[in-house]
Formats: sequence, C-alpha cells, structure tokens
Amino acid sequence: MSQAGMEEAGWRAPVTEGDRTRVGLAMQLIALSFDVPVAAMSGARLAPRACRARYLAVYLAHVGYGWTLERVGLAFGINRATAGSACRWSEDARDDPAMDAALDRMEQTLRLICDTPRLELSVGGAA
Repeated sequence: MSQAGMEEAGWRAPVTEGDRTRVGLAMQLIALSFDVPVAAMSGARLAPRACRARYLAVYLAHVGYGWTLERVGLAFGINRATAGSACRWSEDARDDPAMDAALDRMEQTLRLICDTPRLELSVGGAA
C-alpha cells in the first residue's frame, strides 16, 4: 500500500517519544532565541511571526537532527510538503548573516545535547 493509501486508511507512522522530545527542544530553542512562546507555535491558524518561528523549528529539526522531511513532518504533525516549504523559507532567511549565525549556534547546540551519552539516574542511595 502506498503512503497516500495508508494515510487515507487512517494509518500514520508512529512518532517516538524521543522524536517528540527533540521537537520540543528545537521549539524551545527557537522560542528563546526569537521571543515567541512555544504555545503560539502550535495549532492550525498561526500568527505570521509564530508561523515563521515554527518554520525555523522545523528547519532546525531537519538540519540539526538530520531527519528526512517526511520524519520532520510526522514529528511536527504537518505533511512533507509543508515541511519542505518551511525548510526552503528558512534557507532563504539564512541570507541574513545574523540569522545564519544564530541557526548555526542552535544546530550545534542540538547536536551537542543529543550526542551526549545517556546516563542512568539512580534512585535512592548516595546523593
């Protein structure tokens, strides 16, 4: 069955909890950097500024995590074409040197955080 056929039948690829956490991290970085609340970046009808911020978060997930547009779309709850539009707009925005530098720093931050080895948290015992 094709992807379109599966979606028409109500099937969607699962989004892992880890992907949701990573989406949240990308959105938080954008929210902090551009002073747009994460809550404003969610929903169907976004204000223009919140829409651009969400586009940047989609782009950041795509380049920072190395995700395909399909995976980014699923994780953000949008289709692949919308994810592609967000990434094209964000690439164009990188023509501004300040935006380019900010996105470079955020990409590096995502990679540093996500490449950190996982540790087990012990419960009880020594402090």
